[in-house]
Amino acid sequence: MGNPKAFLTIARKEAGYRPLSERINDFSEVEQTLNTKDRQEQASRCMDCGVPFCHWACPLGNRCPEWNDALYKGNWELAYKILSSTNDFPEFTGRICPALCEKSCVLYLSDHQPTTNREDEVAISERAWMESYIVPAPPKKRNGRKVAVIGSGPAGLAAANQLNKKGYSVTVLEKNEAAGGLLRFGIPNFKLQKNVIDRRINLMEQEGIEFLYGQEVNVTKLPEGYEAYVVATGTPQARDLNIPGRELKGIYLALEMLSQQNRILAGMEFSKDQLVSARGKRVLVIGGGDTGSDCIGTAHRQGCKSVTQIEIMPKPPVCDNPATPWPNWPVILKTTSSHEEGCERRWLLNSNKFIGKDGKLTGVEVEGVIWEQNPEGGRPTMKLDGHKEVIECDMALLAMGFLKPQQPEFPKNVFLAGDAATGASLVVRCIASGRKTAAAVDAYLSK
Repeated sequence: MGNPKAFLTIARKEAGYRPLSERINDFSEVEQTLNTKDRQEQASRCMDCGVPFCHWACPLGNRCPEWNDALYKGNWELAYKILSSTNDFPEFTGRICPALCEKSCVLYLSDHQPTTNREDEVAISERAWMESYIVPAPPKKRNGRKVAVIGSGPAGLAAANQLNKKGYSVTVLEKNEAAGGLLRFGIPNFKLQKNVIDRRINLMEQEGIEFLYGQEVNVTKLPEGYEAYVVATGTPQARDLNIPGRELKGIYLALEMLSQQNRILAGMEFSKDQLVSARGKRVLVIGGGDTGSDCIGTAHRQGCKSVTQIEIMPKPPVCDNPATPWPNWPVILKTTSSHEEGCERRWLLNSNKFIGKDGKLTGVEVEGVIWEQNPEGGRPTMKLDGHKEVIECDMALLAMGFLKPQQPEFPKNVFLAGDAATGASLVVRCIASGRKTAAAVDAYLSK
């Protein structure tokens, strides 16, 4: 703790976003960066608490006080060494993690100005790449054992990285044309540029990990030639909305839009009939989570006429929620950079049916919802209040989450990691799961 009074004298300062009028015209990252002096000052605000709840809240167990202290003192190399000891890909989490650590920070409890851990993390990571602190480090000795990793999302990549460091020969089998999973094909470029992923994959290849693309693997018939397998295939099945009118043209699962846009930015071409474009359209996003927010930002950049987002759940409290007290993650209203770009947000609405004309979507009939406490405990019960209306729209994007995959019974040498095991979760949890799975594989093969 280099400056024991910094949290009293220095206010939280975020890098902020690029000007709205500028950023909605491109897919470059929206978040800006602080200069070195300001960044080190922000790191100095860390109080090095006796009980670091940031460490407790982080699924990876990141040692935030330690690398913040190193950052404040200008020892960027040490800061990265500490950071990378618990996190394989801080350049990913530093951009897209919701920062559970910050919501558990004592400074968040006292005045809602936690240490800027997430921004500090990505600053450390980018400095490490720039200064060449990150160089290929293949294992000095191979143990002669082969492991296959099915899927190259954050869980699969973390498992592959850890196993490779332990001396295993690792092959990553990916069904798509490039690695990254939803990092590449789900998260928009304005939150995570794909050259950031490419840079890490290139490093992993130089360290000896083999990546094979276009590999459709049936997990019930795994390829031969490996002593253990890590199944990290994510949650491929999005939750659909099978109500009357679903067949109308103009209704898409969120990932149909997001993945196609990312592929277009990567140079892939689609015919006019294949394009999922919001240009000139009134867009309705059904679902209030991060995927829905990503749809809003993408729709604006595609040139939509307007965006409305509806959610079946109640509007969360602003700032504080007694039901989720510190140091737990607060269930409160979240306003993203995409929301700031223009969006009507509504809550407590259920979608009854899609309405169309000549086979094309023209609107969605919605009805108000009342949530009542379940007298037997557990999840509240939903009732419709009878108040119906039609929200006019030309495009509906279904962003209602993903279904937990049903996995077969696997033999002892097959291990599940990430969303394939738990259902949809955060990138940081998937990285943690990949690391834990790699340790389990190593323990199994070391018997």
